[in-house]
Amino acid sequence: MTTPTAWTLTADGVMLSVRLTPRGGRDAVEGYVDLADGRRALKARVSVAPEDGKANAAVTRLLAKLLNVPAAQVELVAGATARLKTFRIRGDTAAIAGKLAAL
Repeated sequence: MTTPTAWTLTADGVMLSVRLTPRGGRDAVEGYVDLADGRRALKARVSVAPEDGKANAAVTRLLAKLLNVPAAQVELVAGATARLKTFRIRGDTAAIAGKLAAL
């Protein structure tokens, strides 16, 4: 049995599951977390509160910096008001997946 990953490769990039903790004291990625349903997610925290989309914007910037892609290529596609979010990251699929695997 293979270990599930937090990302899925697409034709133009990667779909990434993120478990976000707002008001986390700092902006950081803390590895991966196994979810109750058997899936995995990237564990991230941001220092801002989840008001007016500020936490979503902060995690978008954090992912862009981590994966070395422009913030415009990181798009929140699901979970705008939930802790579990799905992001589409457009770019070099192999490079993005390699960076995610190295975490």
